[in-house]
Amino acid sequence: QVQLVESGGGSVHPGGSLRLSCAASRFNSDHYAIAWFRQAPGKEREGVSCISSSDGSTYYADSVKGRFTISRDNAKNTVYLQMNSLKPEDTAVYYCAATFETPYYSGSFFPYEYNYWGQGTQVTVSS
Repeated sequence: QVQLVESGGGSVHPGGSLRLSCAASRFNSDHYAIAWFRQAPGKEREGVSCISSSDGSTYYADSVKGRFTISRDNAKNTVYLQMNSLKPEDTAVYYCAATFETPYYSGSFFPYEYNYWGQGTQVTVSS
């Protein structure tokens, strides 16, 4: 069974950094686009960033552009989300998700387009 496991969450002060990891197992993530979503209490799940498997194209929500960087290491079957200049409004549970990438994939922040999900990792930004 496909499995995604997030790690790297924690508590930081505003302006701090964290790096999240999403380790894929039991499938070859080379053919899957990977996205990071987050969900804060009382809010809908929102897309943060995603990365293509075919050409490494990256996509970001406006709220994190210039602060977050997504990358992937196919040899390790792992996708990373480097988060810098964190703000209190970045506080949420962060999930990684995977979808088999078709030639038409151009980045998606629609949760229903992703078939596989991790269990989430908590990120808390507070002073």
